[in-house]
Amino acid sequence: MGKTMKAGKPESSGLAIGLNKGFIVTRREMPQKPSHMKGRNSKRNQLVREVIREVVGYAPYERRMLELIKIGSASTFKRSLKLAKRRLGTH
Repeated sequence: MGKTMKAGKPESSGLAIGLNKGFIVTRREMPQKPSHMKGRNSKRNQLVREVIREVVGYAPYERRMLELIKIGSASTFKRSLKLAKRRLGTH
């Protein structure tokens, strides 16, 4: 899951109204926040997750979804997505 960088705010126009309203200032280059690193996959983190998945295995609903996907028809794939949506709230 990669995070995308958002484009910065457009330059202010110096006017009190409009989309780019506001006082004109010089923008400073700020250091990257530690919160932007959240979710990044390191080698150690990936290894830990892999070992945990190996030891613990899959949840029952995950096993059922994998089984439905392995069957391979379009209807079973759709059913597996429906199952995921029901269990997780999304897929």
